[in-house]
Amino acid sequence: MTDNCWLNNNVVNSVSQLQFYIKNITKEDRVSINIRSEIVTYFKANLTEDETHTDVILGIDAASQDGFEILNNSGQYIITAANNQNLLYGLYYFCLHYHLGDLQNHELKQPDQAIRMIDQWDNFDGSIERGYAGESIFYDHNEFLGNYERIEQYARLLASVGINYIAINNVNVHKRETFFISDEFLPKIKQIVDVFAKFGIKVLLSINFASPIRLGNLKTADPLDTEVKQWWIDRAKTIYRVIPDFGGFLVKADSEGEPGPFAYGRNHAEGANMLAAALKPFNGLVIWRAFVYNSQQDWRDKSVDRARAAFDNFIGLDGQFMDNVVLQIKFGPIDFQTREPVQPLFGALKHTNQIIEFQITQEYTGHQIDLNYLLPQWHRVLHFDTFEDNKSALLKDIPSRNSIISANSGFAAVSNIGRDENWTGNQLAQSNLYGFGRIAWNNDLTPDQILAEWTQLTFSDSEVCGKVSQILATSNETYENYTAPLGVGFMVTPHYHYGPSINGYEYDRWGTYHYADRNGLGVDRTLATGTGYTRQYSNHNFELYENLATCPDELLLFFHHVSYSHVLHNGETVIQHIYNTHFQGYEAVVQYLNMWVTLQGKVPESVYQNVLLRLQKQVDNAKEWCDQVNTFFYRMSGVDDVQQRKIYR
Repeated sequence: MTDNCWLNNNVVNSVSQLQFYIKNITKEDRVSINIRSEIVTYFKANLTEDETHTDVILGIDAASQDGFEILNNSGQYIITAANNQNLLYGLYYFCLHYHLGDLQNHELKQPDQAIRMIDQWDNFDGSIERGYAGESIFYDHNEFLGNYERIEQYARLLASVGINYIAINNVNVHKRETFFISDEFLPKIKQIVDVFAKFGIKVLLSINFASPIRLGNLKTADPLDTEVKQWWIDRAKTIYRVIPDFGGFLVKADSEGEPGPFAYGRNHAEGANMLAAALKPFNGLVIWRAFVYNSQQDWRDKSVDRARAAFDNFIGLDGQFMDNVVLQIKFGPIDFQTREPVQPLFGALKHTNQIIEFQITQEYTGHQIDLNYLLPQWHRVLHFDTFEDNKSALLKDIPSRNSIISANSGFAAVSNIGRDENWTGNQLAQSNLYGFGRIAWNNDLTPDQILAEWTQLTFSDSEVCGKVSQILATSNETYENYTAPLGVGFMVTPHYHYGPSINGYEYDRWGTYHYADRNGLGVDRTLATGTGYTRQYSNHNFELYENLATCPDELLLFFHHVSYSHVLHNGETVIQHIYNTHFQGYEAVVQYLNMWVTLQGKVPESVYQNVLLRLQKQVDNAKEWCDQVNTFFYRMSGVDDVQQRKIYR
């Protein structure tokens, strides 16, 4: 872990002069030993046996609720929690905010979400699917890497912002990873689990639904088959005998070639419940991804709509899942696009445990080359009003409100870390990992609040903090400006997903996204004349999106096919908006580069060069997006830019 991570030497030095006293925790307790270790070896602070002369007192208070409490008693800080895991969160929070200088005299911090989960898309060969920060910290060339010091650093990093679950292998489970739940590999998995357990983080494994065939030599993986059920029961017993702290399974089924219950004429509830029954005696979870679609389509057929798939597959199963099954649902109906509406399953599912899924790694949002601080997008999504049952119901409140058990609900996100020295490839992309942890714990923190914390924890110079904040605060809007306009989606290079390819997915089996012709563009998803996707929303949002006059401009082309001359609410025509935003986006990136150059010598040279190189690439990428998109739509529409800027004809 480099000094530029948020639990850095600045934080350590800020608290190293404090003396800590631990009470009401036995030395035999495993997590309390870790708290002692954190104080002694990481924060380099002294433990004292004399409570009366101690700056910080940590203790267990059985009456406390979930979370922790910090009280400033005339300069003596008292940190209490109901259990050791939350006390560890309190310790980290205290140290971070003592360094920032913004601790209040009384702090009561309780997490807004019970499950705060990171998904690692790491493969056993060491690669990371959609990874942009080097190879896996867990695996290399189909071997366990065994760098437990690095894994412990990562566990500490996650615990410091309140993460409490992690899945440590790719949801697309390949042949070798299928054997992670076998007797051969479980001892190695246990070593990783034990590291995370010290920090109160539960580990899950992504599993192959066809494991009874691949591992058990059965002829079927049918979830209703008696032998299949017994195989999973026996396998669960073995797993928990070796790893008592095991968290459960993450499952991607019947999607993108992954096997699942559909192969046997069964539904998702039958598949998930078969696994849940095996894990139930051990309090294990089955987290079942709702990114499931078998809606491959002919681009000629405008009635088929991938956006409908999750809702159509799952809405009829509401209330049929066991209470230790949790649906992990992407925040939008497509695939982590820069702009898309909220998935209508949220609010519609009334009796099912739910997790909202985000993507920290920048698959469609810049590959951690292009700067893109994602918190503005996530904050906007979380404060979307679903108008569940025609009453105000913000998305952030839906998981706990509509789940069978609120403890089995929360947020998850695909990690952006790898083996690079600075963890995230682009030094400034650390802000998204930090930000996810903070917003998962406190859903109402604003992007600016989180950014202010991160910049102050990462940089010590006020000018650097100011300019980095100025750049990152606008970076999500800037990225959207020079890429796909008005919610139309994709337009990225197929498979790679970086750089423009306006027609790259337009005739693809997985969907058509802009339908541009000489008269206009956009996808008609209305009930009246299109795919009917709008009807999946509550009445309020259905009417909002169905009506061209009320549909928000930023999602216009997601819901409607309109002419180039259609006038947006801001008075611009669609075609002029495309021209304006793409020129503005490119010009903003040029300005980012110019601002960063002024910081040479004010940040470590390695950090300066790391960000400089990526900003130079981002300028080239933004220019290519600007020129290709503007040229494409000029050639389609034949409409000139009113400002007569350079468009290639």
